[in-house]
Amino acid sequence: MAAERDRLLKRVLVPILLPEKCYDQLFVQWDLLHVPCLKILLSKGLGLGIVAGSLLVKLPQVFKILGAKSAEGLSLQSVILELVALTGTVVYSLTNNFPFSSWGEALFLMLQTITICFLIMHFRGQTVKGVAFLACYVLILLVLLSPLTPLTVVTLLQASNVPAVVVGKLLQAAANYSNGHTGQLSAITVFLLFGGSLTRIFTSIQETGDPLMAGVFVVSSLCNGLIAAQVLFYWNTKPPHKQKKEQ
Repeated sequence: MAAERDRLLKRVLVPILLPEKCYDQLFVQWDLLHVPCLKILLSKGLGLGIVAGSLLVKLPQVFKILGAKSAEGLSLQSVILELVALTGTVVYSLTNNFPFSSWGEALFLMLQTITICFLIMHFRGQTVKGVAFLACYVLILLVLLSPLTPLTVVTLLQASNVPAVVVGKLLQAAANYSNGHTGQLSAITVFLLFGGSLTRIFTSIQETGDPLMAGVFVVSSLCNGLIAAQVLFYWNTKPPHKQKKEQ
């Protein structure tokens, strides 16, 4: 019976959370203070937790827009730049065969972000433009993932994530400051993104060892922290009943 439980535990943990040598170290030799294996277990667990949580991160934002039938307070340029950054992470990670646990949330956030882009355009009366944007985005994504795209282009796209993240978040921060409120910006989504980007600094270093990936998450954490601080600052400030003319 004990042997059966051990086999079941091993099937669950190896290789999803641990390499076999670390499983033996922790659960056969019971060396529970083996730091390198504990770091792998922590990193994999956090990474998979972030991936799972990313399925819901931006849904509060989507539902808030749909419920209000308005995208007031959201900067379309900021959302598009965030989409560029997420797309770069997905393409770069797939090209370099990084573990899914180290980048998987970018895929789900990318899908949710493209949805938000369309909703912003739709509620601004630009539905046709939104549909055309979706079609162009899918075409560009297919080209980036094809063998036709050189590795140098993919690496450059990932490197561009830093300015894309910074400019995108600053545009949203500027919109919040100009409006004097955060509009339909979802506090839940903002705080989840902030916590996720902080955690990703550790997991990206541990699982990929790629300084470019880690650097992007450091910058992303700082920028997400700025937006989170604005959400707290404008917590009790409500947008006026009469919407400002959206640009």
